[in-house]
Amino acid sequence: LENSRTKMRSAVSVREGQGVVLLCGPPPRAGELSFAWIFNEYPSFVQEDSRRFVSQETGHLYIAKVEPSDVGNYTCVVTSAVTNSQALGSPTPLVLRTDGVMGEYEPKIEVQFPETLPAAKGSTVKLECFALGNPVPQINWRRTDGLPFPSKIRLRKSNGMIEIPNFQQEDAGLYECITENSRGKNIARGRLTYYAKPHWIQTIKDIEVAVEDTLYWDCRASGKPKPSYRWLKNGDQLSIEGRIQIENGALTISNLNLTDSGRYQCIAENKHGVIYSSAELRVVASAPDFSKNPMKKLIQVQIGSTVDFECKPKASPKAKCSWKKGGEQLRQNERVTLLKDGGLRIANVTKADAGSYMCLATNQFGTASGSTNLIVTEPTRITLAPSNLDVTVGESVVLPCQVQHDPILDISFTWYFNGTLTDFKKDASHFEKVGGSASGDLMIRNIQLKHSGKYVCMVKTEVDSVASAADLIVRGSPGPPEHVKVDEITDTTAQISWQEGTDNHSPVTAYTVQARTPFSVGWQRVTTVPDVIDGKTFTTTVVDLNPWVEYEFRVVASNKIGGGEPSLPSEKVRTEEAAPEIPPSEVSGGGGSRSELVITWDPIPEELQNGEGFGYVVAFRPFGTTTWIQTVVTSPDTPRYVFRNESILPFSPYEVKVGVYNNKGEGPFSSVTTVFSAEEEPSIAPSGVTARSLSSSVIEVSWTAIPWKMSSGRLLGYEVRYWNNGGKEESSNRVKAAGNETSIRITGLKSNLAYYTAVRAYNSAGPGPFSATVNATTKKTPPSQPPGNVVWNVTDSRVILSWEEVRAMENESEVTGYKVLYRTSSQPDVNVLSTEKTTAELWLQFNDDYIIEVKATTDGGDGTSSEQILIPRLASMDARGSGPSVLNIFTASSFLPTILSLTLNSVL
Repeated sequence: LENSRTKMRSAVSVREGQGVVLLCGPPPRAGELSFAWIFNEYPSFVQEDSRRFVSQETGHLYIAKVEPSDVGNYTCVVTSAVTNSQALGSPTPLVLRTDGVMGEYEPKIEVQFPETLPAAKGSTVKLECFALGNPVPQINWRRTDGLPFPSKIRLRKSNGMIEIPNFQQEDAGLYECITENSRGKNIARGRLTYYAKPHWIQTIKDIEVAVEDTLYWDCRASGKPKPSYRWLKNGDQLSIEGRIQIENGALTISNLNLTDSGRYQCIAENKHGVIYSSAELRVVASAPDFSKNPMKKLIQVQIGSTVDFECKPKASPKAKCSWKKGGEQLRQNERVTLLKDGGLRIANVTKADAGSYMCLATNQFGTASGSTNLIVTEPTRITLAPSNLDVTVGESVVLPCQVQHDPILDISFTWYFNGTLTDFKKDASHFEKVGGSASGDLMIRNIQLKHSGKYVCMVKTEVDSVASAADLIVRGSPGPPEHVKVDEITDTTAQISWQEGTDNHSPVTAYTVQARTPFSVGWQRVTTVPDVIDGKTFTTTVVDLNPWVEYEFRVVASNKIGGGEPSLPSEKVRTEEAAPEIPPSEVSGGGGSRSELVITWDPIPEELQNGEGFGYVVAFRPFGTTTWIQTVVTSPDTPRYVFRNESILPFSPYEVKVGVYNNKGEGPFSSVTTVFSAEEEPSIAPSGVTARSLSSSVIEVSWTAIPWKMSSGRLLGYEVRYWNNGGKEESSNRVKAAGNETSIRITGLKSNLAYYTAVRAYNSAGPGPFSATVNATTKKTPPSQPPGNVVWNVTDSRVILSWEEVRAMENESEVTGYKVLYRTSSQPDVNVLSTEKTTAELWLQFNDDYIIEVKATTDGGDGTSSEQILIPRLASMDARGSGPSVLNIFTASSFLPTILSLTLNSVL
């Protein structure tokens, strides 16, 4: 901040509640200034509100009512908008007097606007108004004429300033600032007057005018007050004389001569401003010249028409024109007219009018001529025009358009459909132009309803055009019927009506009705009365509906061409309620716990429940008795009922039936079926339970079947529980066997580990007690080493194999023998030969290649297979070989073949 303070100002001493004005005294500096005040120290600025106001007109600080918090030093800050620099005034201390508090007093206006303030058009006007007073005065604004403020006006600084942006004529007038408190009010008034600097409406432009012609330059401006006009020529005042006149800013100079050329300036001015518009006037004098506007070389017209010849050479002053044909001067007659602009017109042209026409143009500075050749042609005629057609959707038609024309003329064909030019590229899938050079036939393929309308063939040459039109009616299946609604609804019927849609030029012959519910798969045709609805009927009754179901209906119209689009759906309606008509199906039951009778059925779907409050009536009785026991199941989705009673004997027959009901009444019962009560669970455990290890991962458990009476129910099977030496009995695994089985194999076990097992029987009532626990230890795993160095030798049909012995490791099962697996390459069935030796002999029929592999056998299962070897068919001669050269040529589900190197005996 620029510091212009020299010393502390004298203190201003006021009473509490008194108003005060602190003067800024800004430096005399050019340009727009803005003002702010620092309270005590920078950057603590005085915040303006209803009590404190900084005038941007005077720079002074106004405090309407002093409070103790106002005590301190005040410094005025002045900012220049031009240089953006700031200057600080000297601090002014404000202190409170000690001789009492100021009493209340009416507002005293200290800041007000002038009585008259001119405002420029488009400017932003700001009026300030602030008053001292106790209590703090309220400030309001209004127009004296009572008109409301427009929305653009803003009140700022707690109403201490009114801002009028984009000032216009209607904003002018008398404004009032009303200051008021409980002790009274005061009003400041001032008038805003509107002014506008001149603004151009019409300026002048550079112009070139022929000698002896007249210049008219219009120069107009708006402004408030209305501008006056002056004209200068080459910087000097233009004097008004006989040829030169000025009226309302417009300059007229008649009978121009070369000395009138020069730089002209129109000046519009009022007391608020001056504007200028300048332009150059060139007065020209020249002989006629056709170079800038030559005559047409050739004009083609048809017999009987009217032709105009232009003759407009550049000439100053304007040239006089005369016409010749073939050296003969043309005179005006009933067919020939010499036009005022120098042109020539010939009406009702004949073949004899063809030839060369010359225009001779003359003024005082010279003469020039130009010529045009006229060709007269025969008129173009359409010889085969398109005719009105009536077609069906999907057909293809040709609209002919063939012409006879003058051979010297080029010809073009265009087609318009309903007034729009046909685009053959865009509509190539339907429209194609066909025919020769003198034909513009239009082919329409796979015609659609949208192609109905008026087709116009337009034929054009350089001199004429002809057209012919035809109407095309396309008949198709009907459009959708309209306004389908349900007029009346019952439990099984609906009365519906509709309005006729478009018939697409083929009368409707029949209507069909379709319905949709939340339970149907899409729209389904429904039965109506009458069954067949003719094309003149627009109402029908739909029958065989389900009660208490929400339906939508739609209608489809048909004509002799086919079925049309369906209508929009009707509003959803629900049929009325009725007693249910269909009983549950698949009534059955059985099972459950002791002393229970379980009855089951398939629930009735919602669309067949026919109303609210739907449920089931379950009836049952012991076989051979006459009295039914009944109960109600209120949930429509419930598929079962369980009757519990200690008197129910195990596996006793009951007659059972299930009925239906809803709020409208009861429906039918299902047919009677027999259901057995719950069985009695087994009471004894299986005996003779044994367990033995079959391999490193399989144990077989066997037992003796428990005695069972059919009167106790059906024995479903046995449950075998097993766990290993390190596991817990509570977390054991379980497998099940059918009731007629007395053994089961447990697979997927760990090797060389003791497993414990127990068995119990079970039926639908539950399981019986477990047997005593038995155990078995799985065998060690088979050797991981495969038989190595497999060697084979073939003589005729005999194959001799040998291999290295497999030795088991300490944690593996001992080798008890070997398996040789062999098959042909084309068959999946595998043959097995077992041996305790490390050699084997096979007798094979060599009609195919053979695949062979060898694996060790142990108590713990089979060991790893040797690599597969392939003995080719040609080895049926003497041959020998050994592994393991491998070529993968079979699928993963077959043995992978090994192609072996062969050595024929004849080579050895």
